[in-house]
Amino acid sequence: MAETSDVNGEKWYAIYTRPRAEKQVYQRLIESGVETYLPMQKTIRQWSDRKKVVEKPLLSSYLFVKVNSKNFPVVYKTNGVVKFVSFEGQPVSIPQKQIDNLRLIVDSNADIEVTSENFAKGDNVEVVAGSLSGLTGELIKIGTHNRFVVRIDRLDQNLILKIPRAFLKRLPATGDR
Repeated sequence: MAETSDVNGEKWYAIYTRPRAEKQVYQRLIESGVETYLPMQKTIRQWSDRKKVVEKPLLSSYLFVKVNSKNFPVVYKTNGVVKFVSFEGQPVSIPQKQIDNLRLIVDSNADIEVTSENFAKGDNVEVVAGSLSGLTGELIKIGTHNRFVVRIDRLDQNLILKIPRAFLKRLPATGDR
């Protein structure tokens, strides 16, 4: 019988790694038995003689671990881990919905841009068609392109996706989420 996070008291947390150490930290945590998620993005790298598709971390220097507080030392002691993302000195858990949204985005073929810019509040929307169907977030307008923003609140990071307007449905306003 699979144990749920509620039974184990495990929650998702974001950790900050040394620069360009995300893949090594991911591997070390997996080897330590820690459930870990490193969202990766395919990009095209251009060299003078060729182009190549490579995978790089979606969020530089961040990855996610699912642990309970008694396992924090295992994570802290992992070579390459700098710190947990925290608020007032305490690691802050990331809601399962945000991890699910990240997985949905990474598994889609959406054109993704990452920014830490703080956007103005817009309409809450849901994607109702395409590979990101079910994703909810905030719609903003950048230039002449409508883009879909998924905020990862506790990291001060936003993912910006190009999604056809016809694929979106406005959700009722619910105030601050």
